[in-house]
Amino acid sequence: MNVKSLRVFFFDLDGVLWVGKENPRYVGGKEVVEKLKNSGRKTFVLTNDSTHVREEIHQNLAKLGFSFTIEEILTSSYLTARYLSENFDKASFYLIGEDGIKRELEAAGHYTSINPDAVVVGLDRQLTYEKLDNALRLLRGGARLVGSYGGAVYMGDRGPALSAGPIIKALEFASGRKAVMIGKPSPRMFRLALQLSDETARNAVMIGDQIETDLVGARKAGVHTILVLTGVETRESVCRSKVKPDMIINNLEALETLL
Repeated sequence: MNVKSLRVFFFDLDGVLWVGKENPRYVGGKEVVEKLKNSGRKTFVLTNDSTHVREEIHQNLAKLGFSFTIEEILTSSYLTARYLSENFDKASFYLIGEDGIKRELEAAGHYTSINPDAVVVGLDRQLTYEKLDNALRLLRGGARLVGSYGGAVYMGDRGPALSAGPIIKALEFASGRKAVMIGKPSPRMFRLALQLSDETARNAVMIGDQIETDLVGARKAGVHTILVLTGVETRESVCRSKVKPDMIINNLEALETLL
């Protein structure tokens, strides 16, 4: 992989550009993103964040000094809303998730219902047994299970924290239904980003901190991969993994000399 020849750079968010969901702290990459933009190359944020709307993420990135436009930010909640629009037009839903994904779904015209088309699942830090039990009954009644993303953990304030994937797995196991997965490691996010960039996968690279989501998803879409060690993974975890990145860097600043 020749980094200088690549035309599109996809950046994960948590553990790569920042850390912390409610009060994000800068990790790195401002100069890298600015250099890419100034050279005419394209940049996107591809994040499994389902707890915020894109406008909030855009504002927080701007506060940290990043120059991404809102069109360059793709979230799992935004793509989940698009998926429901494509399949139901205006869909009714039952949500296991937080306010961000609810607002994103409602902005697309979808609405909550006691007899929904879909049970939508994102990260829910106020998860209760009652929510799971309600979702199970709806799934057994015929609702479609839609997972905003399948990651096991995300990089929180205190390190790796439980993510949406285990919640979705619990409902799959109990209901016997397979979830439609929207965010990483599904290639859906990458394919949309490639369409928006008007570039091919061979000219694109994903820069992320997790093998199971960032790298696996990119590989499914035919996109190159760079693993940055400021988040979930370590060199030891990479050695244990069957999936290997095309390149490993300690932090995003190390990428600047390769551009």
